[in-house]
Parts: sequence; C-alpha cells; structure tokens
Amino acid sequence: MKVVAFSGSARKDGNTALLIGHVFKELEAAGIETELFQLSGKKIHGCIACYQCFAKKDKHCAVQNDVLNECIDKMLEADGIILGSPTYFADVSTEIKALIDRAGLVSIANDHMLARKVGAAVVAVRRAGSVHAFDTMNHFFFIEQMIVPGSVYWNVGIGREVGEVDEDEEGLRTMKILGQNMAWLLGKLEE
Repeated sequence: MKVVAFSGSARKDGNTALLIGHVFKELEAAGIETELFQLSGKKIHGCIACYQCFAKKDKHCAVQNDVLNECIDKMLEADGIILGSPTYFADVSTEIKALIDRAGLVSIANDHMLARKVGAAVVAVRRAGSVHAFDTMNHFFFIEQMIVPGSVYWNVGIGREVGEVDEDEEGLRTMKILGQNMAWLLGKLEE
C-alpha cells in the first residue's frame, strides 16, 4: 500500500510538510509506503476549461506545461492521497486549488478514477481560516467518491514560522491519530 501527499505550501519543508510528516510516521509504522510531493517551486496552473479531458479520456489534462499530470499519475498509483495546505486568506493555497480543480475534473471525466481511494486533508494555520481550507480539500475528496478518515479534531496544526507547528501538542496528537486511522482504514479496504 502507498500514500502520496501533496504539500501546497510556498515554503519547501515548511509547517505543512512537517504536519504531513507526523501523519507519515504512523502510516510507515503500519508498513505503508509514503511519498511527499511538494509543489513549492514547481509550476502548476489553474484549469483553462478546455474540457479536453472529457474528449480524450486518457486520465490526463490536455495542458502539459506543468506538473499536474505527474501529480495525477502519483494519485493513480496510490491507495491514499493527502492534500496539505497552509491557510491563505481563509482558504487553501493557489497551488492546491489548481491541483484540486484540474485533477478533480480529469477524474470526473474518466469515470471518477479516484473513487474509493482514501483521502485526508492537513492544514497549517497561523490563527484563523483553517476550517474553510479543511472544507475545500474535503469537498474534493467527497465529489471524487473517496473515503475520508477522521481524527479527534479537524486536521489542523497551528504555527506561523517554520517549525512552530511542532509545538502544537493538540495538532500533533490530531495528526498522529489521523495517521493511525488512515492506516487502519487502508488495511480494512485491503482485506
């Protein structure tokens, strides 16, 4: 089994990646392979509404001058997908939004090719707006017919400067239990 995570932070190895790392510890302890794909420094554009994904049905976006199709290939190979984003103006980063819009449309155009994969959202936040960001990523999972495990709270870690999320005890506990629940769910689906 494998879980791929996409960090939509502008900061490579920032708080979003750190939070994902805490989820990964639990997945890896359960024998699940993990891969972190950081969108920082990579080109990814919004959807241009060409609808070629519906015409071609080749499980890829017609726009090929960025990393989106590489991300889709990683999603297709994985049993579980984590989307991670910092909170920017009470929502996800533009990078994660572009990934959601384009990968989501390609999936729908290809008979919901992400259906029944396990999906989890992880949010880094300084103060407020995290619930909206969390909802945005969960809406992607739900419209794609994915299965979403819960934790003991919304999957949020608080911190502004890199590393501050590691001081958020409740956030770290939430990530730990999310990882355990995601591992359990993946195991049950494999049975």
